[in-house]
Amino acid sequence: MRVDVGATHVGTARIRDDARPKMTAAQKAIYDKAGNHPQVDAGFDEIADGIDVGRPAPLSAQAQAKPSKYRNQRCVHDSITFDSRRERDRWIHLCRELDSGEISDLERQVVFVLADPVVINGRKKPALRYVADFVYERNGKQVIEDVKGVITAEYRIKRHLMAARGLQIVEIK
Repeated sequence: MRVDVGATHVGTARIRDDARPKMTAAQKAIYDKAGNHPQVDAGFDEIADGIDVGRPAPLSAQAQAKPSKYRNQRCVHDSITFDSRRERDRWIHLCRELDSGEISDLERQVVFVLADPVVINGRKKPALRYVADFVYERNGKQVIEDVKGVITAEYRIKRHLMAARGLQIVEIK
């Protein structure tokens, strides 16, 4: 298709003219000083267009970090990452009890397999697991603890399956 120079319409379609300047102020200054045409497109020179790249965006333009679903805040203590401050505080409390001899064999994030892996309709399904926050022994009995803010439907099912295996979970609120 051939279009004559200066044409404003082709059939019923209007031809848009290029509204961008051929060179920005910075590119024109380089051209005037050195006589060389810049190799970049004029539409992408942000600094010459008045946008300061080094200045941080105003708070209204910054993307806000989405809060976690249950409002917990991950935190670190002694290079251990905890899912919440409440879980970290419980860990510190249990460590003190361990040091004083009230409890023994303190462990974090202990995995219990509730159901073995299965094949359903030719697809492998992984084992159903429950991860306890803390497991320790008190007076010769195993204690399984979970620090909970919100008791979810998924947790209720896992608590039920643990109880069916004879394992009780102590919920710390």
